[in-house]
Amino acid sequence: MYRTAVPCVPAGVFSCPLVVTMRPIPAELLDAAAEVTHLNPLAHGAPIHIGDPALLGIQDLSRPEYGEPVELQPGDVTVFWACGVTAIEAILSSKPSLAFSHSPGCMFLTDLPDSAPSSPVSPPSDSVDPLATNLSPELTPLSFLVSHNPLFYSLASQKAVVTIRQLETIIGEDPGQRGIKALFVQDELLRSCLALSHSSSVAITTGFPTHYMHSPPDETDGPPGAIAMATMLLSLGKKVTMITDKRALEMNKAIIDEAVRKGVLKTEIPLVTFEDSGPDSALHFLCHHGDPRKPRYDHLVAIERSGRAEDGNYYNMRAVNIKHLVDPIDDLFIIAKDIAGISTTGIGDGGNELGMGKLKERVKSLMPNGSLIACVVPADYAITAGVSNWGGYAVACGLYLLHTCPSHQRYLKKGLGLEHTHPQEQLQDWTNNLPSVDKEESILSTLVRFGIRSGKTAHLAMEVDGLTFHPTHSDIITQLVEVTAGSAAHKP
Repeated sequence: MYRTAVPCVPAGVFSCPLVVTMRPIPAELLDAAAEVTHLNPLAHGAPIHIGDPALLGIQDLSRPEYGEPVELQPGDVTVFWACGVTAIEAILSSKPSLAFSHSPGCMFLTDLPDSAPSSPVSPPSDSVDPLATNLSPELTPLSFLVSHNPLFYSLASQKAVVTIRQLETIIGEDPGQRGIKALFVQDELLRSCLALSHSSSVAITTGFPTHYMHSPPDETDGPPGAIAMATMLLSLGKKVTMITDKRALEMNKAIIDEAVRKGVLKTEIPLVTFEDSGPDSALHFLCHHGDPRKPRYDHLVAIERSGRAEDGNYYNMRAVNIKHLVDPIDDLFIIAKDIAGISTTGIGDGGNELGMGKLKERVKSLMPNGSLIACVVPADYAITAGVSNWGGYAVACGLYLLHTCPSHQRYLKKGLGLEHTHPQEQLQDWTNNLPSVDKEESILSTLVRFGIRSGKTAHLAMEVDGLTFHPTHSDIITQLVEVTAGSAAHKP
């Protein structure tokens, strides 16, 4: 058992760090371990952390504060549960004149009956296999690898996972017949949302100057999805920054101001630019004083952002080089791969967007002009959609689902605190910050007013990638919100 750096919720004179017990679990059995233990919420319950012990402030597994160290085998993952020995820490910190507690490996029993149910399901009869009991999908946690550096898994209920996969299916529709289904990888949306849920400071970048012959050269795909994600992230208490090309800085500031004025955004979002000013410029941009131990952001998101091709240029889908209009924001994603604690997401609909380098071989072989235009800069998560904006809307909806998922919320809080529901006012705020047809139509009209054109046709009209807002985009938004709201309405 280990003393962590995680403070418990104070109660009167009692305050102390959380103590955890650790068991090494083979990676393929993580779901089983989470499911079995969550059935006993009054006896440890589900894991509160899966992965790198240092994220809990545990520096040396060979030196537990209580008990003996446990040997890990190849393929094992360290899994941590809240431990009753935490009470000893609380007693030691408050220094009462007399106290009774258990010691490691020796439980303290009282004559007080445990009248509360020890399981969220009824005890099975002799004829029913406990493992076959019909568990509520809402309460059954599933584990997902979120990060390799540091190693970190997250939990979400089966219900939330199924619903986010529905969102992924909706945004995979391809009315523009771009062949995007060939690039689809299941659960990229889910893993990105999980990583973003654990984040505290997110940087979002967008901007694809495909219309090099017009001023401005940008397209209507990207900014609406970026604003939708930013809106939900801000509502969840995250810090959000937007990174843009220097040439588009003033225009994007004006667009953000208009979004605030119209009530789409509650507050302005800081806008910054990045230019290559030397070999360490990307590192200094991402980290305080260029120190990789002190990152400014823990997640970078690129949505419909021009991505660097193998020859160092940037191409639109017609294979026209637009490098002269693009700042080297790709460098941030490249450097982020080597900075522990920074995750990256790319959202695209053609394979030439920043982050789609994760799928570059598929893009090269399956997409038009793929061998030339394919972005080679990868993101940890590559979300593909029929239109990139839809990916941004789905991320916003996915974050809402995770923050209203009891299993995920308990994991976020590391099992601490007694409150398992959110105040109605907070839930209403999250709901109000979901994408909506009215808000997205308002943002698109603002872009058109600034002279920003549809990507595929260059029409200065209420369309994105040649698809009119009504009915195509409005229908997708309606489907996403209905699936999200429908799932929330059935929560216990």
